[in-house]
Amino acid sequence: MNGTIIRNELMIVNMGPHHPSMHGVLRLMITLDGEDVVDCEPILGYLHRGMEKIAENRTIIQYLPYVTRWDYLATMFTEAITVNAPEQLGNIQVPKRASYIRVIMLELSRIASHLLWLGPFMADIGAQTPFFYIFRERELVYDLFEAATGMRMMHNFFRIGGVAADLPYGWIDKCVDFCNYFLTGISEYQKLITRNPIFLERVEGVGILSGEEALNWGLSGPMLRASGIEWDLRKVDHYECYDELDWEVQEKAVNEARERKRQRCLPNQAIDGRPGGGVCLSAAPVENLSRKEKVSHDSRERGRWPWAYLGCVQAQNRPSCIGPN
Repeated sequence: MNGTIIRNELMIVNMGPHHPSMHGVLRLMITLDGEDVVDCEPILGYLHRGMEKIAENRTIIQYLPYVTRWDYLATMFTEAITVNAPEQLGNIQVPKRASYIRVIMLELSRIASHLLWLGPFMADIGAQTPFFYIFRERELVYDLFEAATGMRMMHNFFRIGGVAADLPYGWIDKCVDFCNYFLTGISEYQKLITRNPIFLERVEGVGILSGEEALNWGLSGPMLRASGIEWDLRKVDHYECYDELDWEVQEKAVNEARERKRQRCLPNQAIDGRPGGGVCLSAAPVENLSRKEKVSHDSRERGRWPWAYLGCVQAQNRPSCIGPN
């Protein structure tokens, strides 16, 4: 019987491009020396939709449903940056209540997004159970989104000058219930993940990045804070009402896989601190849709919906109704 032939040359393996349902559209050209990865070349650019060009001939109401699809796991953030830019350019003051509602939605979206990072991350290192746990919490967050916006994903909730609508009756109580439940559930995650010896063995001392390396690579968010750099966009950019909340930036001295996992934290004081008042500037253009039944006989034809949405655009305190052509 012939013995095993040992080859010393390197092997180049193509990984991806992955489907978005996995870890995003990413292709990796990996060079292997046996089982060791000695080089990795990431290749990007597989998901370009030309959103900037689309925006050139759309109104803000028409364009917002597009931006919610940029990051379908954290759609509130893409809406926020889209409305924050013209608000800053036009010096538009957002009502305080609307700003607090935005922060509540952003932090809920942050929870949902980070949970879907945590689950697949644990699955990648061999733990399947947390993947099911995180969907349990995400469904509760999506229930809150659906109650407030009508959509579990792709919410189309932010507007220039505020938000599309105030929170429905009883929504805050449900949100507080979720926060209380989720805070108690963190101890479950601590036992299942953070204190798991198998998890610790696979992430401690892995992928260490110093603060200087993190800055040179242009890292941000949890990656940067885990390197000991006290930097959080919510503190640096001073957007929305984050400056009015009492919270600290979470940073660690050593950036390893374990510390990057710990950086997924959030403040949720906006629930208790929300003020009264309106949720959108009265002087800002708003689209108020009301449903009215058509009176024409042809609307009753098979396949035709007998209801039409009539929008009123308020401009300079003079509403002008816009209906179907």
